[in-house]
Amino acid sequence: MAEVSYIESAAGRRLAYALTPGAGPMVVFLSGYKSDMQGTKAVHLEAWTESQGLAFLRLDYSGHGASGGRFEDGCIGDWASDAQAVIESVTNGPVLLVGSSMGGWIAALLVQRMARIAGFVGIAAAPDFTEDGFWAGFSADQQAAILRGETVALPSEYGEPYSVTPRLISDGRDHLVLRGPLQMPFPVRLLQGTEDAAVSRDTALRLLDRIVSPDLRLCFVKGADHRFSDPGCLALIERAVSEVRG
Repeated sequence: MAEVSYIESAAGRRLAYALTPGAGPMVVFLSGYKSDMQGTKAVHLEAWTESQGLAFLRLDYSGHGASGGRFEDGCIGDWASDAQAVIESVTNGPVLLVGSSMGGWIAALLVQRMARIAGFVGIAAAPDFTEDGFWAGFSADQQAAILRGETVALPSEYGEPYSVTPRLISDGRDHLVLRGPLQMPFPVRLLQGTEDAAVSRDTALRLLDRIVSPDLRLCFVKGADHRFSDPGCLALIERAVSEVRG
């Protein structure tokens, strides 16, 4: 396993990452909301890419994992900037983004900000979830609390409750990506479990419809849940990365 290193971003955030050298384009794993680079998919991909002689990068956004900051202080725009800062600090070559859940949204934002993206693999990608998931699912009382500047706690089957701050909602609205075409002039693979309780099939189909790509495929996996981490799903992720690399 690659050693964890740190950078300080231009915004003053201490960001953790682990880099494995190898052939490009560098595969970059972007984890989900409240997840980190020690997750099953990230660690598995690190071992697999190393076995294939490929460069690989995993990282923690601020407030996540080994990076500095408080999770509650962060938002989508901050975390996309964190990912961009780490990528730009370790390579100036092409990168292949693998985005899990919120990482899929982060990837879509990086495509708009960086000219050297060579491919994208989305795993239960969750663009716009702060608006179409959190806000749309809030009760009238919860929406009122956000408008008063209060934080709303949502239960999570993956651990501690989610703390949804007013800033997370307002910043999310500034970074929505499913309201127009998403230009991705490179191969794209989208993977989605049919039993995913966090990201709906409709989200995957909306993303499919919005992405403009010369080589775009969506794969539904019957019975797979949001973790998408059993051996069969991990093998599908490997295959998707291989296909996108060409």
